[in-house]
Amino acid sequence: MSTAPMPEFPTGFRWGVSTSAYQIEGAADTDGRGPSIWDTFAHTPGRIIDGSSGDVACDHYHRYAEDVALMAGLGVSAYRFSIAWPRVLPSGTGQVNPAGLDFYERLVDELLAHGIDPVATLFHWDLPQPLEDAGGWLNRDTAHRFAEYADVVATRLGDRVRLWITLNESFIHMSLGHATGVHAPGRMLLFDAFPVAHHQLLGHGLAVAALRARSTSPVAIANNYSPVRVVGGSQADAAAGAAYDALHNQLFTDPLLGRGYPAELDFDTAAVRDGDLDVIAAPIDVLGVNYYNPTAVRAPEEGSPLPFELVPLTGYPRTAFDWPVVPEGLRELLGWLRDRYGRALPPIQVTESGCAYDDAPDADGQVPDADRIAYLDGHLRAVRAAIDDGVDVTGYFVWSLLDNWEWAEGFTKRFGLVHVDFRTGQRTPKSSYAWLREVIATARRAPR
Repeated sequence: MSTAPMPEFPTGFRWGVSTSAYQIEGAADTDGRGPSIWDTFAHTPGRIIDGSSGDVACDHYHRYAEDVALMAGLGVSAYRFSIAWPRVLPSGTGQVNPAGLDFYERLVDELLAHGIDPVATLFHWDLPQPLEDAGGWLNRDTAHRFAEYADVVATRLGDRVRLWITLNESFIHMSLGHATGVHAPGRMLLFDAFPVAHHQLLGHGLAVAALRARSTSPVAIANNYSPVRVVGGSQADAAAGAAYDALHNQLFTDPLLGRGYPAELDFDTAAVRDGDLDVIAAPIDVLGVNYYNPTAVRAPEEGSPLPFELVPLTGYPRTAFDWPVVPEGLRELLGWLRDRYGRALPPIQVTESGCAYDDAPDADGQVPDADRIAYLDGHLRAVRAAIDDGVDVTGYFVWSLLDNWEWAEGFTKRFGLVHVDFRTGQRTPKSSYAWLREVIATARRAPR
């Protein structure tokens, strides 16, 4: 961690924390909520490393007021949360569940009462199971059902949500959920998963129109990005790097900003119909950037079904997830977005940035996490450097407020600024919470 003072951030810079519904809410059988693909996946033996599920998670559904008080104590100006589609529309379509909407209304009103902007993500991977049974994101109809859901939520909350995010990390949901089967719904389609990409993007475009019809708040999407580091000096290695870059970093951004699908990707585009790309390219107000680490790539072995091979990126500290800690990669990424998309690029907010470490209370009940402090310090400095480079970055959200249920890793990875005892639900702010509170307070005190 640098010993130099944290540089100043622009006036109005949005300081936030992020979570997602299935990872923290619990209350799986409460208020008429229907099943999601993650309920099904988590209850399938062998899918989750510790055999756990999100049935209770952090019990945020019942403890949301306590969690909002933690945000207020931290001093954040925004909270990025996700709305559980099956809590609002248990079948994914048709009959609305008013009790589910009531919960999100209580949460939004509690945030506003504490001066915190509600930033609502409509889809953070928890597709209603009945829609999956009908084909899920492989089925074009799901895009239209997503727009219907967006309309329902915006009708109730459109006057109070301050920023809408349609989809979270569509690349990750496609690749881990539908290409390799590591995440729900567990499909293993490899490159035949392209319709999942297209239908998510189509659903985004349709949802943008639905949100704008019901709300005057800005609209965004949150994409996962990973700068590519080519390992090896051959033409085949370079080609592998280009292919992975197109897949991970361009596939879900080029169409959004009017460039169509990357020519480098050899997909069967039968799912794309006339007019779809115009719907997908509906103007957005903010691009959400989720960044964790770069990806090292080299040419694959002969006979591989993929045009690249992912290899460890060495020479950096590593998190408990064994991810390399590379703050300069965030500055590199933000500059790449500026250079590639130019005037088509809207303002950026870093909607996820964080790290997992094996945090535990000490003998005094404190939770020291110096590694997380160093991580956040480096990444915030990278954002400030990107702003100095001319990139329009207007916010930074830490992943995550709470230790949570970490998908296929269950309860084995802790990302939170706040430690959660998963047996009792007790919340204990870590040392990183106190550090960030002072960073935010100092930023607000700085002369302008």
